[in-house]
Amino acid sequence: MITSGDSSALKTALVFGATGLIGAQLLRGLLDSADYARVIVVVRRPLTFSDPKLTVLIGDLDRLPALAAQLKADEVFIALGTTRKQTPDEAAYYKIDHDYPVAAARIAREAGAKAVFLVTAVGADAASRSFYLRTKGEAERDIIALGFPRTAIFRPSMLMGERAEHRPVERLFIALAHIVNPLLRGTADRYRGIDAGDVARAMVAAARTDAPKLQIYHWREMMALLRR
Repeated sequence: MITSGDSSALKTALVFGATGLIGAQLLRGLLDSADYARVIVVVRRPLTFSDPKLTVLIGDLDRLPALAAQLKADEVFIALGTTRKQTPDEAAYYKIDHDYPVAAARIAREAGAKAVFLVTAVGADAASRSFYLRTKGEAERDIIALGFPRTAIFRPSMLMGERAEHRPVERLFIALAHIVNPLLRGTADRYRGIDAGDVARAMVAAARTDAPKLQIYHWREMMALLRR
């Protein structure tokens, strides 16, 4: 971790969701970045690759407190999430999309992390009538309440990119997004589909920039980060 009076020291990043669509590319971006000396990931099973910077902790997120002593980092990146198809039970879904991210952020904060970078979704709102958007909004609310010196929230719309599982309906929507994206202008551009890799790269870029204590990034803001 960066120590007091040593501003030139490289950072340690902590990543949750490192095997997901965004998280896998986020992990690679952090490992490739000259800003980090160490990247810690918490996963349920070993990764298929290694890296001199990489520390892999195998653990169940239900028992995350048992790993707390090993979760010391300067920044925590959270790209956890599921889908209703994968997790139809609302209680289980809420645990993955709300409880796990909040617990991960809380433990990282208690261990000294100064910044959190969180992926939610466009339209996230704790007061929403939509279960999906309300869950994302409540995760945002509860992580903001932890009082990190810096909180950055990324709200992508349709995520584009190659997934391991076969999703024909989603592939159709992704194809349509390429057509509709140019028509979404002004404040509506936040609903543009975005490549998962672009979200990951925006998160790494955001960590290199000075920003207010709380910053929310939609499509336009993420694209601006990639142009820097």
